[in-house]
Amino acid sequence: AAAEGLGAPAKAGIAAVMAIAAAAGLAWAMAGDPEPVAAPKPSQPVVTPVAPQESAPPAEPEPAAKPVPPVPPVAAEPPAPEPVAAAAPAKPAPKATPTPEPTPPASPSPEPPRSSPSASPKQTPKPTPKPTTPRPTPKPSPEKPAPAPPTVYQVDELDYGIFGDGTKPEVSMAESGFMWQRRGLSTGGTRYPYGVSVHAPSSLVIDLNRQCTSYDAVVGTDDLSALFGMGGVRFSVYGDGQRLWRSGVIEAGDPPVPVHVDITGRSRIRLVVEETGPLGRAAIANWAESRISCS
Repeated sequence: AAAEGLGAPAKAGIAAVMAIAAAAGLAWAMAGDPEPVAAPKPSQPVVTPVAPQESAPPAEPEPAAKPVPPVPPVAAEPPAPEPVAAAAPAKPAPKATPTPEPTPPASPSPEPPRSSPSASPKQTPKPTPKPTTPRPTPKPSPEKPAPAPPTVYQVDELDYGIFGDGTKPEVSMAESGFMWQRRGLSTGGTRYPYGVSVHAPSSLVIDLNRQCTSYDAVVGTDDLSALFGMGGVRFSVYGDGQRLWRSGVIEAGDPPVPVHVDITGRSRIRLVVEETGPLGRAAIANWAESRISCS
């Protein structure tokens, strides 16, 4: 059946090849047994065209096999879907790290010259300091209290010595002349709330009886003397027999003169008025605001 399946040309080619092989075998047999000669290289087979032969009558075809009825397909259960894994988020591509430039090698620093070890000096032990006793802190001295303000004694309010107690300034009656203790008097056109008036010549002695510091007053002729044109007078202050202050001549109508005398350390003072003219004895002399300051 396979041979029948080959075509006519193929069959002709096979027959030609077989004929060539038979001829070669015959020639070799006739030549005997000569020295072996190298076989020539096989050449390509030459296909000689063969005259076409009349084709044999075609064989009758075999009866076809009866068709087998197809088997009905069985419905297969669809496969369960496989769970699809969630795609992991793509990681960001790492940033390219720049290649660091090579650092030039540091030039080696020259080694310092080695010095030969010198002998260390011997240390002298320091003397142990002796413990000192701390000095006691001085206590701050208490502040001195501020001095009390001085006590002021008005001369127009002083007692005479025979009536006093000897603890404050008092007028010595045996050594003093007439004294007019007044409330309200005028001198040189100015009115004063208190003071004493005397006739020239006059002397008033005051025992201080304690530590006193000053005597103050305003002196002048009374304005009543000015109405009659009486003469002038002069005022003086003494301390323990020493004159401490003296005014000029004050005529009737002249402005008053202030007085301030330091009597520190004195035990008594004396107030003196002198006339300066024939009519001076008739004048009224005023020690206005006459006062003594004591501690």
